[in-house]
Amino acid sequence: MTTLDPRVAPVLEPRARFRDLVASEWLKLWSLRSTGWSLLLSALAVVAFNAGTAWDHYRYWFQYDAQSRADFVRNDMALWFVFTGNASMVLILCTAAMGAMTVVGEYGSGMIRTTFAAVPARGSLMAAKVLVVAATQTAFGAVVGAGSFWSTQALLDLRGAGLSLTHPGALRIVVASALLAPVCALVGMALGALLRQSAISIVGSVVVLLLLPAVLSDRRHLTAVLAHATPYHAWQQLVPVGSPEEPYPWTAGGAWLVYGLWALGAAVVTVLAVRRRDQ
Repeated sequence: MTTLDPRVAPVLEPRARFRDLVASEWLKLWSLRSTGWSLLLSALAVVAFNAGTAWDHYRYWFQYDAQSRADFVRNDMALWFVFTGNASMVLILCTAAMGAMTVVGEYGSGMIRTTFAAVPARGSLMAAKVLVVAATQTAFGAVVGAGSFWSTQALLDLRGAGLSLTHPGALRIVVASALLAPVCALVGMALGALLRQSAISIVGSVVVLLLLPAVLSDRRHLTAVLAHATPYHAWQQLVPVGSPEEPYPWTAGGAWLVYGLWALGAAVVTVLAVRRRDQ
């Protein structure tokens, strides 16, 4: 009968470092063929919405009278088409859905059990996932924002109405639109971690990010304050071109703060949701 030598210390498996978890989540995300296709098709859809609006004005430019064309150039109306409201809604839907699927996809396939068995530190694992999704969606938003600006202004420049990125207000529109992507993706992740079903999580994202801001009126103080606390209204505040006077105005700094609080809050919810609940 063989006995263990008490002088031999047991070999403990080293605890996974956070950078290893980040690398693992990065490989896991990009090993899925759907990741690249989802980002590509979403980017094309968003840029197409913006470029299509600019194309309409390019195509029918000479149907406007001379005074209208002069007003268009003088009032910097080309900024209206850098990132349109319809394009922002498409961006919100796509990024929130992609964010949700990074979480619920593993729950649906049952892979989450294997993941948690390999890495018992659930909070660290989800923090790594949040970081990877935030980085990916920030890059995606930057590409979409830059592509929208270039395509719309290139078209309008053919009529002598395009603007450069250094024009006052142009860079803020691009940055605000780009950062809308990671904010909404993180919200989708948080809802996915809480609801754990793809259809319900995506519907929940639509309700929270689009329907709720739509029903909150800016004509009453309470609902206006609540509306200001949503990412979509924060985006509208940072992209104020052509917007009418608001009865309860607020600042661009407040809008940036809303972006930051939603991103931070969503990240915290995502991490805590898996630590407080069974898989």
